[in-house]
Amino acid sequence: MKSLLALAAAVVAGCVLATVPAARADDPAPSSLQTWIDDTLPAPPVPEAPGEPEDGAGSALWRAVLPSPTGDSAFDAWPDGLAARRPGELIESRDVTAAAAALIGAPLARAVLLKFRSTSATGAPSFGTATLLVPAVAWTGPGARPVEVDTLPINALGRHCTPGYTIAHEVRTNHDINVFLPGVAATLNKGHAALLPDHEGPWMSYAEPLVAGRTTLDSIRAVRAVFPDEFGDSRFAATGYSGGSIAAYATTMLLPEYAPELDGVLVGAAIGGLVTDYAAVAHVFNGRSASGILLSVSLALSREHPEMLRYMNNLAQWAATSPLRDICGDADGPLGAVGIPIDVAATVDHPLESDIADRIVRLMDLTDRRAATPLYIYHGANDFWIPIQGPRDLYARQCALGVPAQFRTVPGEHVTAMLNGNAGAVDWIDARLRGEPAPDECPVLR
Repeated sequence: MKSLLALAAAVVAGCVLATVPAARADDPAPSSLQTWIDDTLPAPPVPEAPGEPEDGAGSALWRAVLPSPTGDSAFDAWPDGLAARRPGELIESRDVTAAAAALIGAPLARAVLLKFRSTSATGAPSFGTATLLVPAVAWTGPGARPVEVDTLPINALGRHCTPGYTIAHEVRTNHDINVFLPGVAATLNKGHAALLPDHEGPWMSYAEPLVAGRTTLDSIRAVRAVFPDEFGDSRFAATGYSGGSIAAYATTMLLPEYAPELDGVLVGAAIGGLVTDYAAVAHVFNGRSASGILLSVSLALSREHPEMLRYMNNLAQWAATSPLRDICGDADGPLGAVGIPIDVAATVDHPLESDIADRIVRLMDLTDRRAATPLYIYHGANDFWIPIQGPRDLYARQCALGVPAQFRTVPGEHVTAMLNGNAGAVDWIDARLRGEPAPDECPVLR
């Protein structure tokens, strides 16, 4: 019974977090069930110190939902003087060639872990990490060696789950990242360099697009600044699927406003299995077996948007401050087994239908932007978790804005579509990195 309660708490806690911005006087009242839960279950022991905010960044509850330290300062330590640094400016670097060579099945000239200044979702100075892999294989194509920016689907809450930590520490048990390393090896064997950003940021804010895009753009800035002779004239292209596609998508959408000097440096973005409409996906996940994934996303979002914390009831707070805050992506799926609806963990009735949900979704909506690069968009024909209409609408909007784009409907649901659509995305990225003009199929849908 105790384990079942813990599992139920874990699932429902995250569901509410994705729907709650700052408190408003017109917020719906809690239901009788919600009131009963808070009257029955006490809040977890995270007492505030005198003078601390109650429910914002810096509060005891906010600190309690952050990921645990890894023990490696490159991923844990917040450097002094971040505000005085430029986004993308190098903070430190580390040679990780030996560890990378043991994990990646391709000849490496070197591998470097980069730590650089970046920017949080709210615009505050932050930092990011990324791993640059340079192959021993020569580049025989035109121009300087190109760089494939592979935004792997980290889909995790713990800092130890990132590509950077996995490679630097030669972690063989992180199946979420290791399963994608053969694809990275294939990239290297073509003579491309590979840049793997830890795009969830230092607070592991899974699926937060502003963090993901800014971190990825700053990783490109860092590579160009640190290795100007080698990569100062290189073409860069971003590619990602599912959780990784959020980062690749945000990279091209945010480039004009955040990193305009990279216009023409980033030459394309291939994105598959993309979430563009958070509200639609939340409704699909709510109360179903994918609610464990919704947990991960929601818990992560509260780290960058701490005003959400005041809408967690006591049950949700227990789960959010438990060891669940450090899980890797392969653990969140089974958490959805009980499929409890979000109302069980909320402090407002019908949270998904409220103005509160609309406001938090708008914070992360990038659909009004124009992509800075050509696009290759693919999606599973039978993806029952992420509706295909969102990517279709994105394609139509970007076509209307004059962005060269292709759209491919591929066989399968979310996982099999990744396998079925990968070859087309790889071919498209390869052509962009050779400098070939991007094909434009607007307004044809396939």
